[in-house]
Amino acid sequence: MAVLEGARRSTQRRIRTLGRRALGLDAPAADHTIAVLHRDESEVPELDRKEVVQLDRIRLLGATGTVLMAISALGIGAQPVQQNPTSGMRVLGIFARAHTGSLAMCMIGAVAVVLAWLLLGRFAIGNFGGTPRHRLTRSQMDRTLLLWIIPLSVAPPLFSNDVYSYLAQSEIAARGIDPYKEGPVAGLGIDNVLTNNVPTIWRDTPAPYGPLFLWMGRGIAELTGDNIILGVWVHRVLALAGVALIVWALPRLSVRCGVAPVAALWLGAANPLVLFHLVGGVHNDALMIGLMLAGLEFALRGIEDCATFDGRAYAWLIGGALTIALSSSIKITSIIAMGFVGMALARRWGGGLRALLTSAALLGAIALGATLFVSAVSGLGFGWVHTLNTASAVRSWMSLPTAIGVITGFGGVLLGLGDHTTALLSITRPIAATVAAFITVRMLVATWTGRLHPVGALGVSLGAIVLLFPVVQPWYLLWAIVPLAAWATRPVFRLPAVALSAVVSVLQMPRGADLEVFQIVGAAIATVVVCVLFIVLTRNSLPWRAPTGVSARSQPSTAYGVSS
Repeated sequence: MAVLEGARRSTQRRIRTLGRRALGLDAPAADHTIAVLHRDESEVPELDRKEVVQLDRIRLLGATGTVLMAISALGIGAQPVQQNPTSGMRVLGIFARAHTGSLAMCMIGAVAVVLAWLLLGRFAIGNFGGTPRHRLTRSQMDRTLLLWIIPLSVAPPLFSNDVYSYLAQSEIAARGIDPYKEGPVAGLGIDNVLTNNVPTIWRDTPAPYGPLFLWMGRGIAELTGDNIILGVWVHRVLALAGVALIVWALPRLSVRCGVAPVAALWLGAANPLVLFHLVGGVHNDALMIGLMLAGLEFALRGIEDCATFDGRAYAWLIGGALTIALSSSIKITSIIAMGFVGMALARRWGGGLRALLTSAALLGAIALGATLFVSAVSGLGFGWVHTLNTASAVRSWMSLPTAIGVITGFGGVLLGLGDHTTALLSITRPIAATVAAFITVRMLVATWTGRLHPVGALGVSLGAIVLLFPVVQPWYLLWAIVPLAAWATRPVFRLPAVALSAVVSVLQMPRGADLEVFQIVGAAIATVVVCVLFIVLTRNSLPWRAPTGVSARSQPSTAYGVSS
């Protein structure tokens, strides 16, 4: 009996040890696995005269790229099938008749923007392994970002037709029909002008978006009616408001993590994915991310900045929690930020189990109350809960579980075993969801125990969710890149994030024309030739190569703020 009792106790100890190791509780904060992504950055002087001249040229390069893309959108952008304002026009309509030329113009513009963004990185983060000798100021970054955004903000939609689904679903809600039960064809009719602009794959599917977004969309529909151009413009205003919130919140969160605000803005706001897809593509993810980051900043003001947890701290906390809850009423993904706020709050209240339960109860009540309020007052109800999985009908090559399932299924076809892709996806996707859930739990625990800053832990969790999501669109990458830009500074993060952003931005094709292979190849060859010639001609006037001394090794942290 004694031997059996000893074996039982040994097994229990082994299980507890494995559990602590799995949750990251077996190592001190400095040795946490994810902590290698972060290093506090140092303050450095402003750009010298020569670098300011180079900055002006970089700005011009990026602005030229966005202008080329805006012009090309007249031909290969996601123009409406009906009410196309350039249809039949002699001058502006020429772009729609010259698809190859318009595609080449768009591709050249996109590559120019990506190159300008990479060059701007010289003055934001330096080389990936060090700190820049000189860094551009916040005002210089803001002016550059504004200059690059303006052309795309007035152009037709690019790279996505989703905005036309927004218009159709909003009109369904405006007519008093449940958009979570009826798709555009059933709700509006197949001959309706809004239905005709919705991509075929989504014409019979209900809305997958939260009640707050469709509530705002219903107001837009009542304002604009069947005027597609005006409706697109108003939705773009919402997207620009989301980008403005990102620009407001990101530097403030970065200061909390000891990261240079300009470096965070360069990666998280000036990113080509933001320009091309949130601004150019008019995606509601902009508003979701912006509200999520703003809510996180509000909540952390109460948790981290108030010396005593008094009424002012509660006001910031509740305001932040409400803002995050509103962001999740646009897209549900952002609700995960509430968990990290809760863990940070529990740590502030002592870190014990009682503090954790109290925090969870408080924030859970706020999230539930805000969601119930929006769902009830908007009159849209809770049907959105049943349509969250609508997008999984698409098989996205950027989704890791989907790619594994599709490739394995294709291998089965080649081996004569039959096409079992659907069955394989039913296996790979649940496994991926389990892994993402485990990583999220581990990050929550790391925040609760103080091993990771909540901003960084949130970014890592969203990164796992995005990469293991059943469907991954290019702009989904921003769910993780934007918050991580405020915390993760090591080359092990920045290098893949920059490479992925640049490659995906260049590879994404416009959605406004049916292009043949020879047109794509011809436009790609023209883009390569033009870009190579440009680099050769500007090799001495733009910082293509980092001069000696531009980047220095890590220096001690000084005044950027709280270390994570």
